Amino acid sequence: MAADNDTISGYAAAFEGFEAALNGGARSPLHARRREAIARLQEHGLPTARFEAWRHTNPAPLASGCFAPVMTAGKLSAEAIRPFVVSAIDGPLLVFADGQFVPGLSRVSDLPDGVQVHSLSAPGSGTAAIISGNLAALTLGAEHGFAALNTAFVRDGAIVTINAGCTVDLPVQILHVSTGQAGLTTPRTLVVAAAGSRASVVETFASTTSGAGVLTSSVAEIVVGAGAVVEHTRIHLHGAESLHAGTLHVTEAQDARFTAHTFCLAGRILREDVHTVLRGEHIESTLNGLSLPLGDDHVDNYTTIEHVAPDCSSHELYKGVVGGRAHNVFRGKIHVHQAAQRTDAYQSNQNLLMSDDAEINSKPQLEIYADDVKCSHGSTTGQLDPDALFYLRARGVGLQQARGVLTRAFAGELVDRLQHEGLRNHVERLVSTRLDAVLADQGEAR
Repeated sequence: MAADNDTISGYAAAFEGFEAALNGGARSPLHARRREAIARLQEHGLPTARFEAWRHTNPAPLASGCFAPVMTAGKLSAEAIRPFVVSAIDGPLLVFADGQFVPGLSRVSDLPDGVQVHSLSAPGSGTAAIISGNLAALTLGAEHGFAALNTAFVRDGAIVTINAGCTVDLPVQILHVSTGQAGLTTPRTLVVAAAGSRASVVETFASTTSGAGVLTSSVAEIVVGAGAVVEHTRIHLHGAESLHAGTLHVTEAQDARFTAHTFCLAGRILREDVHTVLRGEHIESTLNGLSLPLGDDHVDNYTTIEHVAPDCSSHELYKGVVGGRAHNVFRGKIHVHQAAQRTDAYQSNQNLLMSDDAEINSKPQLEIYADDVKCSHGSTTGQLDPDALFYLRARGVGLQQARGVLTRAFAGELVDRLQHEGLRNHVERLVSTRLDAVLADQGEAR
């Protein structure tokens, strides 16, 4: 605990300097949230190895030692961000360098009526109340230590609001880039989709360097109004030495349709906490995830789906392809409240071990307090099907090529679920490149 106390004391001291640098900004409503967050952080601290939620992930590299907040953003060029932007989507684009908005590389004009896209540092007219009512409203609890850390030191972020009945035809792209400056960066996203609206948001986390000494603590909050349809995609392309602790919190109202896709493609330690709450009736909620760790990478996906109201359905599919000495963790919980009768929920975690030294921990969970439900979960971990390998090899396909064909088919199921063709092609290329590296990092092949 002494090391943890030293860490929190370091962040408390850093907050004093951060606050002084804000000048007039210290009197804003946002700063009141920052102060609340640093108080929560001082009270509850960051996760330790004793936390059940971190049982299979040692939080020490992320939580032991104070990462000084990055105060001055590094420089970015259009060429540097080109690999991370979906070129086939010529819609809204917000670019952030080390957590700070870069207007010269962003596209936020010519938006459809009823759609607002802003940075947190320069909110548009009418968005102040939305920010005040939703930012950090549900993510400062004791179980979200890194979310409190993000809120305490947040400087900027993406704000996307869609008015009732409006449709955003092209996905809104949000690009968070680390330029390699050692320290803490705090990307923030708030999406509010009003009743009957439709939107797709793509968040990409990337790095232009190895990311050594960089901790990214990200938070995204999504409010899905009654009858709204929202698709949210997260793509992790961190540097090989980067550390990331992310929180996604979603609130869904009656008749909403929400789908999340998470692609964990690069980073030394990558933890994603996803928490979605189905608060109204007749909601359909879907969580998809694909992790491709290699080398000494560690990926941990921790999901919670809360069924609060009756007559809702949720679907969850997470897959992992794990090479080298990498470690992939999945822990998902479906929590069905007593009032949530006639819930239909399904959860599945499927993994492929590509190396003798790779490790997988999987724990799907059901916590049910209603008596009229249809819920199931399952987990599988193994190697490629030897019969399928034999079938391909018997037809003249080499061993490595056969492994590649089967592995891409396994991962491709999740890529194919992306709705926008341009985004799907972009992710398919990224996944294919990463799979090449995973397949090459087999150690003693099974």
